Amino acid sequence: MKKHSAPQRAKAAAAKLHPANPHQQGYDMAALCNTLPALTPFLQTTAAGTLSINFADPKAVKTLNQALLAHHYGLTHWDLPEGYLCPPVPGRLDYLLYLADLLQHNNQGKKPKFSQLTLLDVGCGANLIYPLLAVKTLGCRVLASDIHSGALAHAQQLIDAHQLGHKIELRQQTSDQHIFDHLLKAGEYLDATLCNPPFHQSAADAGAGSERKRQNLGLGDDAAALNFAGQAHELWCEGGELAFIRRMISQSKAVASQVFWFSCLVSKQQHVAPLQAALTQAGVTAQHLVEMAQGNKQSRFIAWTFLTEAQQQLWRQHRWR
Repeated sequence: MKKHSAPQRAKAAAAKLHPANPHQQGYDMAALCNTLPALTPFLQTTAAGTLSINFADPKAVKTLNQALLAHHYGLTHWDLPEGYLCPPVPGRLDYLLYLADLLQHNNQGKKPKFSQLTLLDVGCGANLIYPLLAVKTLGCRVLASDIHSGALAHAQQLIDAHQLGHKIELRQQTSDQHIFDHLLKAGEYLDATLCNPPFHQSAADAGAGSERKRQNLGLGDDAAALNFAGQAHELWCEGGELAFIRRMISQSKAVASQVFWFSCLVSKQQHVAPLQAALTQAGVTAQHLVEMAQGNKQSRFIAWTFLTEAQQQLWRQHRWR
């Protein structure tokens, strides 16, 4: 998988969701309401005459998520405590689908036996969205880590409610300075890691971001806290996403032989070049930038590996076939 050229990046940004994403044609609100009648009171008719919801209403957004997860993935007991980030399902699924493409590319174009693969979600949060979607769409096993015991407690409730304890395992990272350290066991191997890192570099920066969203949506002064909630560890860390991903790159070297692909979302385009330089300095054998888009929102993730071609070949033979 080659890096995208500038024209290719523009084309990718103009595109919508991954071709295999079932949400690329929008939402069938009637079908979703049939699956979850609780969504019906939140429906609104747009100027174009289509059914939608008020995406500035946190209750409406959470209920839409519940309907999507129940209707498309059979996740009928998904819920989220107040004050935690509510993830957009289509965009989260896109990350997994493009990561699966990367694995298939490295398997000489053949789809690996995903049921034999193990992923690691760094910072799974209370919503547990990546592990749940990975199990339901790819069929793989997932390790999910977080530093917050409250988030993990709710994540375990979701695992138990959907009887997925045989597929998803939670692990607590006890230090906010460590990402992989003390998390993986000796002799344990991961086919890929994924992460949605803290975006902001301080609480004040996070608050300003919520204020900008509030203004863009024309909301009242009391709306920011309600509609753009999130726990501190979900929203910010010292140095923001650039510092976080640099630390991830540095610490990934210690478990280089236990992971095929490391990956992480990069929200800011200006962070891509310094992160690519950090990867080169770290001595990776390959790195890829994968562009994604959801409507007008552009996103991307960066992936890297330390495995040599010979090590990759052995990995494929023993784990993917």
